[in-house]
Amino acid sequence: MKFLDIRTDFAFKKVFGSEGSKDILLSFLNAVIDFNGRSVSDLTIVDPYNIPMLKGMKDTFVDVKAQLSDGSRVIIEMQVLNHEGFEQRVLYNAAKNYSLQLQQGQPFTLLNPVIALTLADFVLFPDQPLTNCFKLLEKKRFIEYSDDIELVFIELPKFNKTEADLETVQDKWLYFIKNAGKLDYVPKNLGQEQEKAFAIANESNLSTEELELQHRKRDYITIMRGAFELALKQGQEQGLKQGMEKGMEKGVEQNRRDTIINAHRAGVPPATIAQIVQLDVAEVCAVLAQLGQQ
Repeated sequence: MKFLDIRTDFAFKKVFGSEGSKDILLSFLNAVIDFNGRSVSDLTIVDPYNIPMLKGMKDTFVDVKAQLSDGSRVIIEMQVLNHEGFEQRVLYNAAKNYSLQLQQGQPFTLLNPVIALTLADFVLFPDQPLTNCFKLLEKKRFIEYSDDIELVFIELPKFNKTEADLETVQDKWLYFIKNAGKLDYVPKNLGQEQEKAFAIANESNLSTEELELQHRKRDYITIMRGAFELALKQGQEQGLKQGMEKGMEKGVEQNRRDTIINAHRAGVPPATIAQIVQLDVAEVCAVLAQLGQQ
């Protein structure tokens, strides 16, 4: 058997955001989020996984959205690549989903809490635990102002349990997300929901169209990771010769050009490339135009 790498955002949405994934998502959320001592008993998946919609998306970020039985909303995002402005984007998305609940003239009392859950495949908070939760608190005495917006981060590199170490439901879900793409069997000590998740992630159950989409996303991530590593290496090498500041600047500039070219060849739209390299679409098009003249 071969399974999808759940750490890609499209695969994550396939498993946790499909029409038949309610029980899977309920189990996952109850395992990784502290709902003040209670368990979530029901939810509605918003914007379920849909191949035509995903293929047409210009945005590179795909999240899973759920409305809980008490009206609260949860936004779940799988993020593989760190980038400038990432933490601001998480806060912006949470605030946007909070404010968009109201129509003009409606009272603020209708607003329901929003939880933004981010699973990061990189370390955001060194020397901190696996899970970090943030709310609005008074600066000195830590008095809670409101729990209407909560940011929860889980950093997968900090989860290092083996299959034999799995004890809690949270352990089993994080192990699934981090390791499914490297396994050729379903572990035996999992629950019913995790076994169902493995079945959804089994590549033999996917259409050719779905596999193509997932593999393109995986290739895209590989290209981006390689480009970022190359930028760091080039910047360091140039820094030894001309000074670190100038070297890093030149390395980043060359990396942007390489990233634009590699992403273009992988079929990534110019608008998406512009978001990745932090340039205007016109500047990205100018680089691609130069490529065509060579």
